[in-house]
Amino acid sequence: MTIFIRLLEDENKARCLLECCGDFQEGKVGASVFEVSPDSFRSVPGAPFAYWVSEPVRYIFKKFPSFESGGGAVRQGMATADDFRFVRGWWEVEVDKDRWPAFSKGGKYSPFYADLYLVGNWENDGKEIRNFFDTATGKLKSRPQGMEFYRKPGLTWPLRARKFCPQVLPSDAVISVRGSGIYSESPLLYLGLFSSSAVDLLLRMLSGREGFPQYDMGDISELPLPSISNEKSRQLEKLAFRGWSLKRKLDTVTENSHAFLLPAALRERLDDYDPTAIQAELADIQAEIDDIAFGLYGFSEEDRQAAQGDVEAVEDASEDSEDEDQADEAPPLDALLSWTAGVAFGRFDWRLAAGEREVPPEPEPFDSLPAKSPGMLPDGTDPYHHHAGILVDDSGHEHDLPRLTADVLETVDAQVDEDLRRWLRRDFFKYHLQQYSKSRRKAPIYWPLATASGSYTLWLYYPDLTDQTLFTAVNDFVEPKLKQVDSELANLRLAGASRSRDDEKRLEQLSDFRDELADLRDTLLRIAPGYKPDHDDGVQITAAPLWTLFRHKPWQKVLKETWEKLEQGEYDWAHLAMASWPERVREKCVTDKSLAIAHDLEHLNVEPEPAPKKTRGRKKSTGSSE
Repeated sequence: MTIFIRLLEDENKARCLLECCGDFQEGKVGASVFEVSPDSFRSVPGAPFAYWVSEPVRYIFKKFPSFESGGGAVRQGMATADDFRFVRGWWEVEVDKDRWPAFSKGGKYSPFYADLYLVGNWENDGKEIRNFFDTATGKLKSRPQGMEFYRKPGLTWPLRARKFCPQVLPSDAVISVRGSGIYSESPLLYLGLFSSSAVDLLLRMLSGREGFPQYDMGDISELPLPSISNEKSRQLEKLAFRGWSLKRKLDTVTENSHAFLLPAALRERLDDYDPTAIQAELADIQAEIDDIAFGLYGFSEEDRQAAQGDVEAVEDASEDSEDEDQADEAPPLDALLSWTAGVAFGRFDWRLAAGEREVPPEPEPFDSLPAKSPGMLPDGTDPYHHHAGILVDDSGHEHDLPRLTADVLETVDAQVDEDLRRWLRRDFFKYHLQQYSKSRRKAPIYWPLATASGSYTLWLYYPDLTDQTLFTAVNDFVEPKLKQVDSELANLRLAGASRSRDDEKRLEQLSDFRDELADLRDTLLRIAPGYKPDHDDGVQITAAPLWTLFRHKPWQKVLKETWEKLEQGEYDWAHLAMASWPERVREKCVTDKSLAIAHDLEHLNVEPEPAPKKTRGRKKSTGSSE
């Protein structure tokens, strides 16, 4: 027998270790001491030191067949080697599921459901990414794998989380190395079973880590599957479906989710939306699933308590998430005001809040993700306010964003005690940037281009951006404003010596404002002739030429660095790079096939000649003869 001492939950491990050793010498065996025969570890694949569970639990791996041997499959997907090039937020690109399917990439702990907020470039079956070679070495950079499972419905999971939490993987999605896929003929059944604390314990055993494990695909393939009756299967499927539906319902207040309906402040107008009650029901569902799974695997009462205790022990552990810069929950007022701005821009449908449109039916769990969330304005529907993709912070203007947001609030009968113009100027973009930053991608869609002091701001709506937008901004907004200011300046100057002290102050302010407007106009006109935006480039590349006009310093810094890298040729795969430096990009296409494919210039690419094979001759004898 071998003695194991468990100190996972003890803060002073040195003291506890000495106490355990002393107790053991006196013949006392506490709850932290385990006596296990090393041979019993061989019951578990890989023979990990799973000392903290009972012998019957270790024997489960011999008693039942593995998930893979029972016909299931667990597969790892795409390693892009350059996510900035090949991955986007789903709101960044125009809807084209052939080119930009949903991209599974892990995330945070979220049982049953998590929105897939990324899309990946898989045009022509990933031709561009499958030819992503290092031109210096000739070695493939990307690692496309498991391609036969792309776009198939199944399950996925976060690689590291407080507990193993499988989530629905909708059809028409591509898996990645951090968002692998689980496939079977009964995905809803395994969504239920694999969400159990029993399965989580078995995975911890396979990993050999009782604390905060990494849930590897190989371990999931080795999961033992108990015999499940039709009745228990139906129960697990029903519970899993309800869990998915409830988790998705919580996501209907998240603005950039595929499930979004309305912000939290308005959500209860649609049905009995109560997050506290939903969380309570989810806890009940988890308890029912645990009870069924414990029975199927034959866990004793002691084993059940141990399994659930292991989960509680890591409840506060930090998660290895790529979503680190995303706010966990939006403040209700900020979320409401952000929605009103989205209505003004033509993104969201105010009629849901006003009771003038029925709530779309809930989709099936494994349906392909929609091109628009149900809270967005349906195609062919008149927007709340017609505009050319530009709104403005300018009191009295017909496209004044603060006035429009106030009008939206009045239309849906929502009262807020907030200075909307002040909020839009000081708080909105910072909040918006945080909400639209996902998986280390920063992709805001409302762009404030402002004068140096911020006293005049043009708000560009990224989805409506074209190569004419900057010209429109100058001709329809900045120039008329300049004329208005010039007219007022002329009247003040004509007053001469009769000007009051307030008039003198106003004259000085208007003169400074006029100079700032002229600088804004000149900057836009300098950029506009060569500005050829392409949504496939993504927000960051597309916004980079405008970096001097963003006043939010962190975002300005990101864009400035992006623009410098564009100038240096680091992002020559971008359409903006081709529009700005065509000769340089075309020259690279000769030797870089992936780059040539990106710009539809494959005819320029010259395949390198294969390296000659080395021939190995017979070694000459070096021996000597007498």
